[in-house]
Amino acid sequence: MAKRIGLLTAGSDCAGMNAAIRGIGKAVSAEKNLELIGFRDGFNGLVEDRTMDLGGGVLSGILTLGGTILGISRNIPQAMPAANGTADLTQNAVDTYKRRKLDALVCIGGKETIKAGLRLSQAGLNVVVLPKAADNDIPGTDKAIGFDTAREIATQAIDRLHSTANATHRIMIVELAGVSAGWLTLGAGLAAGADVILIPEFPYDFGLISAAIGGRQKAGRNFSLVAVAENARSQELVEFMERAARKKAGQQSGSDSAVNAEMERIGKGYSGETMLLARRLEDETSLQSRITILGALVRGGTPTASDRLLATQLAEWGVLMAATGQFGRMAVRMDGAMSSVPLEDVVDKHKLVTADHGWIRGAYQVGTCLGVEISGL
Repeated sequence: MAKRIGLLTAGSDCAGMNAAIRGIGKAVSAEKNLELIGFRDGFNGLVEDRTMDLGGGVLSGILTLGGTILGISRNIPQAMPAANGTADLTQNAVDTYKRRKLDALVCIGGKETIKAGLRLSQAGLNVVVLPKAADNDIPGTDKAIGFDTAREIATQAIDRLHSTANATHRIMIVELAGVSAGWLTLGAGLAAGADVILIPEFPYDFGLISAAIGGRQKAGRNFSLVAVAENARSQELVEFMERAARKKAGQQSGSDSAVNAEMERIGKGYSGETMLLARRLEDETSLQSRITILGALVRGGTPTASDRLLATQLAEWGVLMAATGQFGRMAVRMDGAMSSVPLEDVVDKHKLVTADHGWIRGAYQVGTCLGVEISGL
């Protein structure tokens, strides 16, 4: 049974992390045989042995605070910044763990944290991960900490742009986080009544978007709201990237791992798709376009009740996992029930929006343009 538990927050910040820290602290304090040690600034603190005392009323009043009192960093032990690029400092993390005589390490974070947690588990540490992701792209769990708040903030932003779009007769484009998955853009766009929603899972046909906005113009509605994920791409660009990837990988057919890896590498070199979309829409519709990039804005502020509840549930469950020896796993809530999944089952994987998801069907039913035609809907 774990007696000394280490805690860190890693990756990007989001609302609800402090609620999780508080939940873990409360759960630990309820068990007389448990002790909690916090590490500052993510895995940096673990590698450098920088701790924070989480007792003495430190956790009081943080339930409603955004961010994390522990601080955060995107660095992971196996790829820490170094003079000549990166260095594997996994052993430093292991040394700190042993020096502090920890029985378990709870990490609150996203995909990179899962990857680091698996690596530390393989190095012999007892690791439990709590999922957080503003764009909700972590598989194995219904929702990750931070998603509900991000969706609420994004929805309110689109709501506020509606009156401006109407008054100025413009196309208002809102870009939201979503590198691999479009949950945030789809959820907020649908909730706010966006006329066009573009997500990474479905490369868009510009002609369909132009036709949808043109149809609104003919109906006397000389404005439109477009919600677009940061990594949404046109069908033309995706086809070009795939041809280039096949040529680079020396493949003539199929879609093997080499082609996919090359496409990912090529994709990292492309940016400004939202700007290109805005210019094309102006040329096609003669309406002015304006872009609002929410970026990190959706990560801050007071967490919603839903995020506080989820964070508290995951925190309590994570402490239970640590206390009962359920290591190398991620705490999850699936269909309302608390559970856990092995880290190796979710590492380097994405939770994508599928064509048969209820939000997609709902979008089609209310006339939202998704930039693609999906059969069966």
